[in-house]
Amino acid sequence: MKTSDSVRPFVDCPDDTLTELARHGDQGAFSELIYRTAPSSLKLAYSILRDREEAEDQVQNASFKAWQHVGKFQQEARFSTWFTRIVVNQCLMRLRKVKRTPVVAIEASWPGEDRPMLEPVDQRVNAENSLGREELKIVLAKEIGRIPPLFRTVLLLRDVQGMPIPEVAANLGISVPAVKSRLLRARAELRERLQKHCGIRGIATLTSEDRLNHC
Repeated sequence: MKTSDSVRPFVDCPDDTLTELARHGDQGAFSELIYRTAPSSLKLAYSILRDREEAEDQVQNASFKAWQHVGKFQQEARFSTWFTRIVVNQCLMRLRKVKRTPVVAIEASWPGEDRPMLEPVDQRVNAENSLGREELKIVLAKEIGRIPPLFRTVLLLRDVQGMPIPEVAANLGISVPAVKSRLLRARAELRERLQKHCGIRGIATLTSEDRLNHC
């Protein structure tokens, strides 16, 4: 359900008003809500699926599913939170269906995304160190992609996208303790996976000029 930039009759309406209208069957109000949440939803879907076309497809599928059920939405949370939960579920269902383990980019390089939380610190400005940092990002991306989706999604929302834990819980429809538990599991598994790439200096091995002597 796409909304043209030139035809947005509800552009000045607040989200609460739009949500109430959508609950009573106003498709124009619903389309405006989807228009407002589309950029963040696409970034999130892409960070999970690592494929732009599939991300677009699953956001579209989530839109149709949301339209089918918006009448039952009780507004316990914001529409954007409710819709994000649907997007996440669609993406996880897609991963289970195709039975694959996608490579997840640390940058989640959807246009406009420029501040990954896991960006390695630039220790020295030189070509070799820059190459090391790129190697580290590749390793991180591959190993995050191998973490089971149940834990990987929490890691992506919290550590890559920088979402507060209560918001992660709301988006996934789980409790804050459950988020913390999954996040600890995800971080522990990532740490364990990264150990095999490192020497005695740990992660720094991958970004140092001496990495060939330690890995």
